[in-house]
Amino acid sequence: MAKKAIISVFSGENENNDEPISVTTPGEFYKRNDCYYAVYKETEISGMEGTTTTLKIKPDKFSILRMGTTSTKMEFQKDKKTFSLYDTPYGTLELEINTKQLQIDINDEGGKVSVKYELNISKQSKQLTNLQIEIKVI
Repeated sequence: MAKKAIISVFSGENENNDEPISVTTPGEFYKRNDCYYAVYKETEISGMEGTTTTLKIKPDKFSILRMGTTSTKMEFQKDKKTFSLYDTPYGTLELEINTKQLQIDINDEGGKVSVKYELNISKQSKQLTNLQIEIKVI
């Protein structure tokens, strides 16, 4: 059964001095088949209003699944390269994700996921990105 949760997402690039993105939103958190899920609706602030994001958290693997105005499945596994298509209202981008660090500390009351990864969008320059997620069951 899903529990109500507060989900905080912080994302920033390490190389550029761009402002980091930080969003805190209500959502749901549950466990199914030794895998944790956090689900929330994107808002206008994230630029993905009309999209539902599902965080799928396993002990050694983390995925972001988005369905709606923006759709993608991004997978993160330490020292692995994965590929994804990122569908937006403006077109489709090809993503290459090279996970450098992945730390997962999760239990039935929530927890944290920390990911550092290189993002290569449509064969352009690589961006080193730091993603921090905190889930608190309320």
